[in-house]
Amino acid sequence: MATEIQLEETITVGSLADRLMIPVSTLITELMKNGVMVTVNERIDFDTAQIITQELGLDVELKPSGNYLERSKREKPQAGSKAELRPPVVAVMGHVDHGKTSLLDAIRGSAVAAKESGGITQHISAYQIMHNNRPITFLDTPGHEAFAAIREHGAQLTDIVVLVVAADDGVKPQTLEAIRYAKNAGVKIIVAVNKVDKPEADVNRIKQQLAEANLLVEEWGGETVVVEVSAKTGKGISELLDMVLLVADVEELKADRDIPARGLVIEAHVETGRGPVAQVLIEAGELKRGQFVVAGNTYAKVRNLESTDGQPLLQAGPSTPVTITGFKTLPEFGDEFKVVASERMARSEAESTAKGYTTQLNRGVTSSELLRIINRSNELKELNIIVKADVQGSLTSVIDSLKALDTEEVSVRIVSSGIGAITDNDLRLSQATGAKIYGFNVNAPSAIRQQAVRDRIELHLYNVIYELIDDVKRELELLLTPEVVETDAGRLIIRGIFNSTKTQVICGGEVIKGRVVVPAFARIIRDKQQLMEAKVTNLKRGPTDVKEVLEGEMCGISLATPAKLDLQLGDRLEVFTREVKQRHL
Repeated sequence: MATEIQLEETITVGSLADRLMIPVSTLITELMKNGVMVTVNERIDFDTAQIITQELGLDVELKPSGNYLERSKREKPQAGSKAELRPPVVAVMGHVDHGKTSLLDAIRGSAVAAKESGGITQHISAYQIMHNNRPITFLDTPGHEAFAAIREHGAQLTDIVVLVVAADDGVKPQTLEAIRYAKNAGVKIIVAVNKVDKPEADVNRIKQQLAEANLLVEEWGGETVVVEVSAKTGKGISELLDMVLLVADVEELKADRDIPARGLVIEAHVETGRGPVAQVLIEAGELKRGQFVVAGNTYAKVRNLESTDGQPLLQAGPSTPVTITGFKTLPEFGDEFKVVASERMARSEAESTAKGYTTQLNRGVTSSELLRIINRSNELKELNIIVKADVQGSLTSVIDSLKALDTEEVSVRIVSSGIGAITDNDLRLSQATGAKIYGFNVNAPSAIRQQAVRDRIELHLYNVIYELIDDVKRELELLLTPEVVETDAGRLIIRGIFNSTKTQVICGGEVIKGRVVVPAFARIIRDKQQLMEAKVTNLKRGPTDVKEVLEGEMCGISLATPAKLDLQLGDRLEVFTREVKQRHL
């Protein structure tokens, strides 16, 4: 029976070797064989430890400890006895092009969709609106499949999901995905059937599709509220907001205000002149300008506290999205933040978290990549790329989407990734590694572009994520070994032999099936045995060169052979074409 060992979320290589009772050099060697370059004091995560233990063939079963299991699923803050009612946080989700952002534009009276490249939301944007003198916080989540990480994150931040479904299109894969995220996060769902002004709108069909997705509407005996809206005409928008507030009242959403503020980082990016800028959602407490905040492995003295439309604030309470400047380094998308008493405490907590981080830099590869490497042959072809993006959320989504393109034959290798414009360092790294540079929503100064051209560095900039992904996919497809497709053409019986050398045979015969064509290949068959394969180089019907000869006709045929061929009367030629086709992922 296997020995059971419990491990934390991360563990040093030395400690793991001790727990497994093997020499640390053996463990490091096995890690390095699988692309994980570490030293004795560096940390690896639980998944990597589990995979390497299996590779070593040890009779040991690793189990995550209770602390690891507790941290794996984030719990929303629980309100205390002095908690006050707070505004609802609403995520707007749905399939791409179903009108989520247009609906939000109609709610807040601005035009965001036109600003987004390709008319598709590519970031989480958060803001508050007032309805019946009550605030409602909205999160607009991207609909394109590449932004699954952001979308799932959005569902975990929220109390209510407004699921937007186009009345003329119905429930789509991303609609089902949004339903799953919302249910996993345990939040209420309100369905907004959009575009009901269109003549092809069919609301009953959508209700049926929702029922098939285990979302039964109220009028059919379920609990799901459906509101018919039109972002274009404004129909049903007031009723939708009324319903959001009604659901919020039923849920009695509360949060403590008299505690140090805490919440989540929604977005993070670097701004010229302002440095690292984070958009955060306060979940409890009051955040004030000048306070010290820890977020993951970085911290800040809140230099600027602003509403999401840029208005300066002195303080902000629960369910409020705000923008913070003053971070020492860029916080990670999805990091929890909290207010601490002093800069010394903030620095200490950030440093402590940093030590526990297992970054891709010191691990070499992630555990999922490690598993793929172990299972793949040595014929794996890699596409080296450098990725730069405008904000942390976008970078996460781009990298996740690119890694999803990996197969057993080809793989994307992220040589480097980061936030901000393309720099000299990116060009130098590209030259050293042969990596192509892909930028999403970032600029490359003209001097950088000129240098890239001079140094023949491939530099690609995009404003629409699926265009970037499609282009990387095409590059990967070029690395795939082409597919050789053989198509049978016809059969011919040898009736005469006119000339034979070491590399060529000229003969004549009768086509008994199909058609014989040129250029083509032929298998020479005698008594059901294949003698060799030759290339058909010429066909003649009488004295005339032709491209094909049909069944029942006589012809002359020239064959290029790899060796001397002792052709005999009655031998059979099986003629076929061979085509090399580019494969697709």
